[in-house]
Amino acid sequence: MARVVLGKDDLIDLLIVAMMAGEHVLLEDVPGVGKTLAAKALASSLDCKFSRLQFTPDLLPSDITGSMIYRSTTGEFEFSPGPIFANVVLADEINRAPPRTQSALLEAMSEGQVTVDGVTHPLPKPFMVVATQNPFEYEGTYSLPESQLDRFLLRTSIGYPTREIEREVLTTHRSGEPVDHLESVLNQAEVLGVQSHVGEVRFDPTLTEYLLDIVAATRQHEAFQVGVSTRGALSFYRGCQALAVLRGRDYIVPDDIKQLAVPTLAHRVLPEGIFQGGSRFVVEQQLADLIEPIPVPV
Repeated sequence: MARVVLGKDDLIDLLIVAMMAGEHVLLEDVPGVGKTLAAKALASSLDCKFSRLQFTPDLLPSDITGSMIYRSTTGEFEFSPGPIFANVVLADEINRAPPRTQSALLEAMSEGQVTVDGVTHPLPKPFMVVATQNPFEYEGTYSLPESQLDRFLLRTSIGYPTREIEREVLTTHRSGEPVDHLESVLNQAEVLGVQSHVGEVRFDPTLTEYLLDIVAATRQHEAFQVGVSTRGALSFYRGCQALAVLRGRDYIVPDDIKQLAVPTLAHRVLPEGIFQGGSRFVVEQQLADLIEPIPVPV
């Protein structure tokens, strides 16, 4: 991935952690900084099917899940799968679709399935949603409900590249899109094997208490109306296990917890007097300040 997503090693690590944990990622950034490229690079590296959903105000749930169509040759209705039936799904500008459409995506993210005309259809495994939204433009958008935000393991951004990296981007794109030539390093079965291994990573009881201390602090902080949920704590726990595997370990260290705390928890708290995501960086700083004085096990 680093061959095409240049100068963004931290972003690559977080995407891989989310895939290994079997969860989803929300990318908040301005258009044109490589959000689609990062999702495509992840899918190509894992030999996974990639699908892109462009969210618009007129997008219907059936445009995501698929629908029943009539086959004149058989005289019967047959289910035609929608673009959600992929391994890595890019939900571009997710906050531009109305709540009814977002609810169709919510079932897929939380249950790994979709329901059409009362019939449940399982999604392929592995399954991951990489959603994007522009944090600076809210005209014609719908706020993501807290229940949907809670389904994302982490929220992060890409940011503008340095001048040196941007110069390299111009050079590498002279003859087309490099991601189209990216070779896979793992197949789908191997990805599922890695995901099953994540749950075996050892979490020392003292570190479990440290993680729970952080979660409890978000519920008691005066700047937050709502703290991290139990589901958020479980995602945080599993994300730390995935990060340990990425680092080549079968056990957790305090740095795993500290590294993932802000991107995993900041979108799960509801601060006082906040509208939409305009104060995201303020919330992240508040969370970092909250974590700092909590004693770290030694």
